Amino acid sequence: MSRVKRGVVTKKRHKRVLKKTEGYWGLRSKAFKKAYETLLRAMEFSFIGRKLKKRDYRALFISRISAACKKQDFSYSKFMNALDKLEVKLNRKMLSQLAIFEPKAFTQLVEMAKK
Repeated sequence: MSRVKRGVVTKKRHKRVLKKTEGYWGLRSKAFKKAYETLLRAMEFSFIGRKLKKRDYRALFISRISAACKKQDFSYSKFMNALDKLEVKLNRKMLSQLAIFEPKAFTQLVEMAKK
């Protein structure tokens, strides 16, 4: 049986990992083993961060809507409950956009919810 030399494949894999870890501190960007460990950890954090970003944005939208409702002397929870009963299908992102850029339209929504 012929001998299989894997140096080319290994070199390519190492280069790919070290390319991704450019700019890391010390051996984390130079030694493959340390770089690989750091890269796995970084990728885990970035995965978690993508999930947290959605949570953070939802909280931001809610605080914007709540602030706009308070200007109209109406609570956020009552506003959202009233919209649900009226079957207004606007998500929180669009409601926050309305509150910022179209305050008249948002005021009309609040008036509908108050009735």
